[in-house]
Amino acid sequence: QVRLVESGGGLVQPGGSLRLSCEASGNIFRINFMGWYRQAPGKQRELVASITDSGSTTYADSVKGRFTISRDNAKNTVDLQMSSLKPEDTAVYFCNAYLYGLNFWGQGTQVTVSS
Repeated sequence: QVRLVESGGGLVQPGGSLRLSCEASGNIFRINFMGWYRQAPGKQRELVASITDSGSTTYADSVKGRFTISRDNAKNTVDLQMSSLKPEDTAVYFCNAYLYGLNFWGQGTQVTVSS
C-alpha cells in the first residue's frame, strides 16, 4: 500500500505565494510519475503539473510561468511552488503518484486565494 500526505495549503492574497509538499510512504520501489491535480467547486479535477522520475515536467497552460514542480526521488517527495496566485487558483489540491500501474492520491489540501 502507498500513502500520500500533503501539506502547505492555506489562505493567501492574490499575487502571493504558497508551497505545497507531498510525501509518499509505504511499499515503494520507484515512482514513475508524481504530480498535482486540483478541483474547484463544481468543476472536474484537472492536472496542474507532473514530473517524471527523470525530471521531465508538464504544466497546465493556466499555471505555466507561475508554478514550479520539483521532486526528491530519494525521499519520495514532490513539491509545488506556486507564485503570482490568482483567485481562480482556488481549489483543493491533490497529490498524485503513479506506480505499479496504479494511481494513488492524497487526501487533498485547500488553497484559497482571496483578498
